[in-house]
Formats: sequence, structure tokens, C-alpha cells
Amino acid sequence: MEPNLKISNAVELNLAEVTFEAIRAQGAGGQSVNKVSSAIHLRFDIATSSLPDFYKERLLGLNDSRINNQGVLVIKAQQFRTQEKNKHDAIERLVALIKEATKISKTRKETKPTKSSQRKRVDNKTKHGQKKAMRKNVDF
Repeated sequence: MEPNLKISNAVELNLAEVTFEAIRAQGAGGQSVNKVSSAIHLRFDIATSSLPDFYKERLLGLNDSRINNQGVLVIKAQQFRTQEKNKHDAIERLVALIKEATKISKTRKETKPTKSSQRKRVDNKTKHGQKKAMRKNVDF
């Protein structure tokens, strides 16, 4: 049995739905950089996953370059030198993305500026204009 990732109290994600591919990391590395595949590509097909529909809709609605046209999320982890740490990092980033996508932000209440703040703004503009007017050439 595959372990599950806990997304929330009610939602868990089976790790069998996530595929990992070891690839060579980019950037400077030294002698073994061209021999060792330490970076990880995590692939997660959102549409065929066992996530609830609400989660799927929110994830597919994201404007994220890591989600391709087929609805597959690809996370590249290459921060660490070992495959195991990069795999763990990719899983953490997947869980964080799912949690972030399902957060519902509060709608902003429109407010009116107070009379005193409007008055202060206009007074500051007037002062600034007077200061600039004093800089002009003086006629004798």
C-alpha cells in the first residue's frame, strides 16, 4: 500500500498518482554533474487524480506555467544534491501548491476615504504646488 499525503483534515492524496523521473540537474556542479541524475521531475495528472472536484477545478484554473495543456502539473526539483531530498522537496511543493490553490481569499470591501483624509490630500497638493510656484523665475 502506498503512503498518502495529507492535504487537509478530510483530503488525502495517494502517492501512487504521482510519478517521479530522475533527470540531470542544470548549472555548475563539478566532475559528477554529467554522470548523476539528482534532479527530480514530479508529474501529477490533476484530471485523473482522486482529489475532490473543487480541488481539481481550482488547480486547473490556476495561471501557472507548471500546468500544461493536458492538465498535468510538472514540478522540477533540483535544489539539493541527492535524489531523495529533491523528491521530498518536490512533494512538499506539490502539497503547498494544492493548499494555496484551495484557499479562498476574502473579498475586499470598498471603503470611502474620510473627509479629513480628503482634505489633507488636497492641502498637501496645494502646498506642493505653491512650493513649485516659488521656484519660478522672479520678475523685477
